[in-house]
This record gives sequence, structure tokens and C-alpha cells, in this order.
Amino acid sequence: MELLRLGSLGSEKPFVRHDGAVYDLSSLTPDIDGAFLADGGITRVRAALAADALPAADISGLRIGAPVARPGAVICIGMNYAAHAAESGSLPPEHPVVFFKHPNTVVGPDDVVLLPPEAEKVDWEVELAVVIGRTARYLPSAEAARDVIAGYAVSNDVSERAFQIEVSGGQWSKGKCAETFNPLGPALVPADEVDPQALRLRSSVNGAARQDSSTADMVFPVLELVRDLSQYMVLEPGDVVNTGTPEGVALSGRFPYLAEGDEMLIEIEGLGRQRQRVERARVR
Repeated sequence: MELLRLGSLGSEKPFVRHDGAVYDLSSLTPDIDGAFLADGGITRVRAALAADALPAADISGLRIGAPVARPGAVICIGMNYAAHAAESGSLPPEHPVVFFKHPNTVVGPDDVVLLPPEAEKVDWEVELAVVIGRTARYLPSAEAARDVIAGYAVSNDVSERAFQIEVSGGQWSKGKCAETFNPLGPALVPADEVDPQALRLRSSVNGAARQDSSTADMVFPVLELVRDLSQYMVLEPGDVVNTGTPEGVALSGRFPYLAEGDEMLIEIEGLGRQRQRVERARVR
């Protein structure tokens, strides 16, 4: 089962894809957001599908939006793959490295990614995104984290490395928060249908392979990350956690940074594929 939000930016409607068909969820919820997830929305969708209570939908020509609306927070984990830490010039961290993206960075999976006017070192990062479904605070164990995760999605943690490192002031968020810097989706896949530590992640630029790894190589696995985060902040329904990227980014020095006209392909096995064209933002 895949939860979808389709339609023009700001006017997306909720749908579900199941057994090859797509159904309209408007009779159950106006949107797929934190309130829907916290109120047992995924269970209600499954019940409606089982009862054949949802109308079939023709989605041809509709834009694919981010699969969760208006996340309250986008929380990110840095250097969570040992090989990526090494290509960044660091050892694997002893504790999860946490930074934030502005929630308004989240766009659809195939939307245009905009290079900031002065940006010269924009990078791609395929990541597994965790979408929180229940409030989580001070979770007692990694296993307890399983109950607060609604599902998983594909994420591209687009980063401007000069902003992140050279003019950061000691933190990373300057390089992470430009508009369009977090394509998300195409779908939200329920957590009980995914093994988060057995997924292949891949990225390419202009058809040339960049990243090819597995979530099995995470330094800190997903459930431990969510448990750890809950010790320092309250995670709320609809929040997005980006769990880190594997090796193969431009920061390594092996590949050029993104330029206007480039095309990124970002995919995770079982969760779907994104494709973004890169354009230069215009000063307005």
C-alpha cells in the first residue's frame, strides 16, 4: 500500500495505491498529515480498502506532491554511513549527529530543485525518510520506537556545501535550508510493510551512477535513531526524520557539483523513485 498526495502545489489531494489501482481518500481525510496519521489513518485506509468503500481514481497528468503535508519538523542525521563519513574526512560518530532543515524545503519528488543565486557547491544525498505517526518522548528502547513510526519514504537531502561548511558558523543548517532542498516521496509506505535495514539506495546524475548502498550499512539503525532523538526532543506526528546518506556525493571530490540543467535520479528499493531537474533560482 502506498499513500500519495497528488495535485498542484498547495492543492494536493489524498490517494492510495493498492494492488495496482489508485483510490481517492477524500471521503476519509482532507489530507495526509500529522493529524491523519495520529488518528489511525493508515488503519482506516486499510479497512476502507477491505470493504471496497473507496472510489477508483484517474490520476493521469496529476503532479506528485510530497506524501505528507506540512511536516512540523525535518530532523536530519549526519554521517550515518561509515563510508560517507570517511569521504567527508571524518570518523564514524560515537553519537548521532543531528541537524535540521526548514520544513518549507519539502517539495514533491519530481519538482524542480533550485540552486540559490550564489551557490556553487550543491550536492545530492539519497536518504531513507522516516515519517512519525505518534508522539514520541523519552522512548525506553529501540523496539519501542517501532510503534511511533507511520511509514517510510524516499528523500533527497540537497545540500550547499560551501554554505554548510565554509560560512556555517559551526553548524550545518545554512547549507540545508534553501527552497526546494528536500524532495520527498513519491509515496509513504506503511512501516509494517518495510524492513528499514534492508533497502538498496541509489542515485545518479545525468544518467551516471553516484550512490549505490544499503541501509544495512547505517552506523545507527532507524529504531535506535528514533529512540535517541526522543531523549532530546518530542517527535510529533507528521515529523520527518532523514536518516543519513551513503558514500558517493560531490563532497567526496570524485564528482562535480550540480549545475543548471542537470538531472538527479534518486531511488530506494520498494519505496519508489524521484527525478529532479536543476535550475538556478531567480532573484525576485
